[in-house]
Amino acid sequence: MPYERAMKTGSACPPPPGPGKLRLYSQRFCPYAQRTRLFLAAKGIEHETINVNLKEKPEWFFEKTPIAKVPVLEKDGKIVYESLVCNEYLDGIYPDKCITPSDPLEKARQSMVLALWDAKVVEFYYKLVTAKEDERPALTKQFVDGLQFIENALTQPFFSGDKAGALDYNLWPFFERLCVLKHVGFELSVDQFPKLSAWVERMMQLPEVKACYFPPELHVQFGKTMMSGSPDYDIGLKE
Repeated sequence: MPYERAMKTGSACPPPPGPGKLRLYSQRFCPYAQRTRLFLAAKGIEHETINVNLKEKPEWFFEKTPIAKVPVLEKDGKIVYESLVCNEYLDGIYPDKCITPSDPLEKARQSMVLALWDAKVVEFYYKLVTAKEDERPALTKQFVDGLQFIENALTQPFFSGDKAGALDYNLWPFFERLCVLKHVGFELSVDQFPKLSAWVERMMQLPEVKACYFPPELHVQFGKTMMSGSPDYDIGLKE
């Protein structure tokens, strides 16, 4: 894949994608970028990917997005950024196999579950990754309590119904990364979270998830480089 290694400070700005071509600016281990990669895979959209070093960001990347975060989409001179915005945009410009709900009530329901995730879960996930030992019990309880809201919200095989949809793809990247919490003693338990555990198994069977998946050991290795202060965005790539 062209530009698979992360481009960093001092790198030359790549030429714009050709007419009608779609480009994704990403980072291999970013869960928010993975949301958009899942949409692209599920919809079968041809695109090119340019990975960005988020520790040493290329100067030209700030011209693509003022917040200098991934994902970013570029097509025909137009730029779109932020994962949820990117995903709805993809459904808009590639309406075949639309993933975003068309029903206003269902769209609102999925947005509310995602709001619960943001408010009750993800903050404590990130805190647990770097928590000191004496901080772990309280943070783990808050994290587990938050996950219970998500467990209760899962009433069908997938969050989006009988098949995976927008909410499933937007949540999945974080579940793929739960392995990095093993060092603090957390693992997703079938006894405690039977519905989420079954959902994880279903998601793992999907071709689009397999196409975007990194094994636990790679996430753990990357996490260690992040905690060291020198993230290795190219970890796992062959020379």
